[in-house]
Amino acid sequence: EVQLVESGGGLVQAGGSLRLSCAASGFTFDDYAIGWFRQAPGKEREGVSCISSSDGSTYYADSVKGRFTISRDNAKNTVYLQMNSLKPEDTAVYYCGADFTTIATMTPWAYDYWGQGTQVTVSS
Repeated sequence: EVQLVESGGGLVQAGGSLRLSCAASGFTFDDYAIGWFRQAPGKEREGVSCISSSDGSTYYADSVKGRFTISRDNAKNTVYLQMNSLKPEDTAVYYCGADFTTIATMTPWAYDYWGQGTQVTVSS
C-alpha cells in the first residue's frame, strides 16, 4: 500500500520555524520526485517546493525562496521541508506528493500519490 505521511505542522508565531517531514512507503522512493504543496481556505493548491529523484535538483516558489529548504533522505524514504522566517501568509494545509519522474515539477496534476496533509498556522 502506497503511503505518504506528513508531520511537523503546528502553530508558530511570525518569524518562527517549522520542519515538515514526508515519510513514504509502498513504492520505490528513489524513482520519484517529491513535491510540497499547500492549500489555504478558498484557494487552489499551489506548489511550494520540489526535489528531483535523479540528481536532487530543487525548485522553489518565488514566495518561499530564501526561507524554505527542501531535502531528501533516500535511506529513510523521507523528504523534509525546513521553513524559516514564517509569515502569516504561509498559513495553509501542506501536502507532499510523489511523481514518477526524474525531474520534479510544481504542477499538482502531475503527481501520482498524495499525503493527507498537515496544518501550518502562522500567527501575526
